[in-house]
Amino acid sequence: MAALSILNLLSEGPIPYSEGLRRQRELVALRQSGDAPDTLLLLTHPPTITYGKSANIERHLLLIPEDYADRGIELIPSDRGGDVTYHGPGQLVGYPIIALGEGNRDLHRYVRSLEELVIRACHRLGAVGAERADFHAGVWAGDGYLAAVGVRVSRWVTHHGFALNVTEEVRENFATIVPCGVAGKEIATVSELAARIVTVHEAADIVARGTPEVFPS
Repeated sequence: MAALSILNLLSEGPIPYSEGLRRQRELVALRQSGDAPDTLLLLTHPPTITYGKSANIERHLLLIPEDYADRGIELIPSDRGGDVTYHGPGQLVGYPIIALGEGNRDLHRYVRSLEELVIRACHRLGAVGAERADFHAGVWAGDGYLAAVGVRVSRWVTHHGFALNVTEEVRENFATIVPCGVAGKEIATVSELAARIVTVHEAADIVARGTPEVFPS
């Protein structure tokens, strides 16, 4: 089996959500046909709010569409699982395109592996409070939502993935939603937990280095 390929796209700047989805779908098709290895895309998006098929947008979007447009935030329905979340500068997004072969076709275990990848990276960056929560998927620091996880599987090839809050830049726009439909919780960032400025590029490097430990070829 070929080693997992990591494509760090941060040098391209924020990639529109629709373009990121197009690239994912291209890689999913190639992976399904056996013409590409497992791949992890690392990138960031311009200000975007996405919502899954079962999202309660009436309750979890706190502004009207015109207000989001005035803030420069795009609203996009998504085919992933999960509720409402925000993507934007200061956040590292990871999209693993991974074929779940025989013996690995357990979506719950796959989500746990994604969480483990992010938790290990956070600890290495100094955000030692990063952990799972018993009330919701993703990565948390107490009541602080540190990373969202939302996935989709097509013919046992994954896409979508995780969104890790790295810098304080994400905080303002997160205040316009109920993140992932979990009311009464705060947003946490890696920089806050590490008590230093952690860049998205640094976070991407650490995630990339740790990926083979969690998703060995």
